[in-house]
Amino acid sequence: MQVVNWLPRTELPFAAPSRPELLQPLEPFEPFDASGEEAAPPVALVKPVAEVPVRPSERVKIEVPRPSAAPKPAAVADAAPVAKAPVVPPPRFALQLLRAGRCLLLVELPTGERFQARDPAYLLLKDMLRAAGLPDSPQIVGEPVRWPLLVRGNMDQGPDAARDFVQGFVSARLEDEPCVCLWLIGLPAVRFAGEANAEAWYRELQVEGLGSVWALPGLELLMEEPQRKADVWQAMRRLMARWKTTDE
Repeated sequence: MQVVNWLPRTELPFAAPSRPELLQPLEPFEPFDASGEEAAPPVALVKPVAEVPVRPSERVKIEVPRPSAAPKPAAVADAAPVAKAPVVPPPRFALQLLRAGRCLLLVELPTGERFQARDPAYLLLKDMLRAAGLPDSPQIVGEPVRWPLLVRGNMDQGPDAARDFVQGFVSARLEDEPCVCLWLIGLPAVRFAGEANAEAWYRELQVEGLGSVWALPGLELLMEEPQRKADVWQAMRRLMARWKTTDE
């Protein structure tokens, strides 16, 4: 029925007051035009905006990411290789401990075997003892110390272990019977008992646990280089008072 608003002729009891805008007269309503079709709303004319031509060089390039050819980093990086300490082969030597008067002698065995009565090295040692004023027939103390101790096995037989063993062996003999001077004859004896090297030859050293020691070249070296005997004699003259008894 196309009723938009309805107003009562009389005031209804208990009704809310009417809104003033509803009492104003309505504009004439034209639902259809002459053709019988619904009238179209007015259209606002909009001036078209001229398009600005875009030069090919000014066009924005949109780059599409391409898959990278570089390999992806590993989830867990390989651990850097740890540099291992070089394996030091065990030293090889044979030492014999002897006693001559008030001195002990730790002597390198040139052949690795016990001294024989007619060995040239042993004859030279007897000459040195006579020159020092000591008995020229020294007593053998214990078995020769041969290193390495074991041919097989995982026991540490490096230089440090050899030093500890040699010093422990000599120290035990000194506890049995002390001496006034320990002769170290040969580089292995000087190195592993005296903790020194060839630069210490002809010198007197103090070694903890062993006391006073005298470093000397090996018997074979003295035979090969006889001029070294003069250095031995000069050093011996300074030390002879240590082991000579008062009645001599």
